[in-house]
Amino acid sequence: MTQRLHGLAYAGIGLAQNWGEPSVTDPASLTHEQTPPEFEKVNGPPLNGIFEIEEGSKFTFPYKNGTRTVQLQRIFSRSQGIIGRGTSTIVVRVVCACTHCAPNHSDWSGKKLVLKLGGPSVTRVPEKALMDRCKEQAKGDHARVLNHLPDIYCTFNFPLSERSPQPNFEGRFGDEYEMRLLRGSIQEELQSLSSLETALECAQVFYDIVQCHHWVYTYPQMLHRDINHGNIMVRVKDGKKYGVLNDWDLAIWLNEGDGISTSQFRTGTRPYMAHEQHSPGWKGPHRYRHDLESLFYVILLLATLFSNPSERVYKSPNEEDDDDNDEEDEDEDEDAKPSETSYHYETWFTQGDDFLYKDKAFIIFRASWHPTPTHFFSAFHGWLKRLHDTMNDGFLASEAYDNRPNDQLRQISYFNNDTLDGHFSYDKFVFIMHRFSEEDLATHGCEWQGKLQGFQKKQG
Repeated sequence: MTQRLHGLAYAGIGLAQNWGEPSVTDPASLTHEQTPPEFEKVNGPPLNGIFEIEEGSKFTFPYKNGTRTVQLQRIFSRSQGIIGRGTSTIVVRVVCACTHCAPNHSDWSGKKLVLKLGGPSVTRVPEKALMDRCKEQAKGDHARVLNHLPDIYCTFNFPLSERSPQPNFEGRFGDEYEMRLLRGSIQEELQSLSSLETALECAQVFYDIVQCHHWVYTYPQMLHRDINHGNIMVRVKDGKKYGVLNDWDLAIWLNEGDGISTSQFRTGTRPYMAHEQHSPGWKGPHRYRHDLESLFYVILLLATLFSNPSERVYKSPNEEDDDDNDEEDEDEDEDAKPSETSYHYETWFTQGDDFLYKDKAFIIFRASWHPTPTHFFSAFHGWLKRLHDTMNDGFLASEAYDNRPNDQLRQISYFNNDTLDGHFSYDKFVFIMHRFSEEDLATHGCEWQGKLQGFQKKQG
C-alpha cells in the first residue's frame, strides 16, 4: 500500500487539491472555524494547493470569528511525505496582510511569523493544544520552560469532503490507511541550529532540550516522539540564546495509550530514531529513553558530519580525490573532513530499518566504540562517549535480566525499562551534560540545581 500511495500526485490523495474542485467541502456548509483556506498570487489566479504555493502569494485562513490573511515571504522547508512517519508539511515565513488591520497595529505587529501547513491524521492532537497545556502549568519557577517551547498563535483545521479521494482509499485499504486533514498554524519564527556560532552554544542548546523534555514529560505528561536535527531550534531573547524543542505534531499524552501510538506507523525521523524502533518486531510503547537516544544521534550526526553548525562536510566515499590537490590544501582541510566512520553515518539518511537497526545496535553494544567528531565539535567527544557508555551499560543489564537463570527469576523480579534500570535516564543525561569543556552550563530550575548539588556531594 505504501508504494502505491507514494506513486500518487498530492492532488490524488486529497491533500493538495484545487480548492475549487468538488473534493473540497462546500464552503456554504462550513462554520467560520471551517472556512476553507485560500491561496492567491499577488498578480494572477489562485494556486492549486499547498505544494504549489509561491513566495509572494497570499494565504487567507479562518481566525476566531472571521479570517486573517498573510503574505508568504520565504519558504523554509517543504517535506513531500504522504503517509507513514512524516506527512506533507511546509513551513514559510509570513507577514500580516489583512486589509482590516491598521499598519503596525495588528496583534502580530513586530513579531516574526511562520505559517506551518501539514496533513496529519484526523486523530492527531493539534500542536497548539499540547502547548496550551504546557502554558497552563508553566507558572512560578516553572515559567522558565516557556523559553524552550514554541509559541503558537493560532491553528485551524480544514476537513476534506466525502468527495475527496481519501474515503476511497479508506474503503480500499481499510485500517492500513489513515484519514487526513489539512491543518495550519501561525507560529513564532525560530532560528535553526545553523545559527549557532560556537560549540559551547551548541552544548547549551542540547542541555536545554534535555531539561525541557524532562519538564514536559513530568508535569504536562507528554512525550515528543520525534527528536531530530530539524526539531531542535534556537530562540534569541534579550541577547541570549535558548534551545527550543519544536514540532510537537507527533506527541502524545502519557495517560492515553501508555505511550502506544494510534498511528499505523512508527513515529520519528529515521536517522534519529531509537534503534529498537527499527526492529520489525517492535510494537512499543515509545518510552522517554527512546527520545533521549534520538538526542544522542542528533549530537552524533551533527558532530561527525558538520565542520560547524552551518556547514556539512560530507563527501561520498565513491568520489575520487582530486589528484591536483597540493599538500597545503590537504592540511588546510584536514580538520574539516569527517573520518571514514563519519562517512558511514551518511548512509543513515538513505538506508532502511533493517540496516539502521543493526548499525545502531553495533554502536550500542560495542563497549570500545568511540565517536570521531570534526575539529569544531571535538569537545563533544567526552559527552558522546559517556552517553554511549550509559546506553551500553543499560542494554547489557537488560540482556542479563532477560537471560537470567531460573534460580534468579524470583530474586530479580523487576527491571525498569523506562530507564534501563537507571542506566539511561534524565539523571544520567543531566549529570553528564551540565558541564561542557570544563565549563558549567545553565541548569534551569530549583529541582535540577538541587539534584546536581547532591550528585556533586556524592562525587566529592
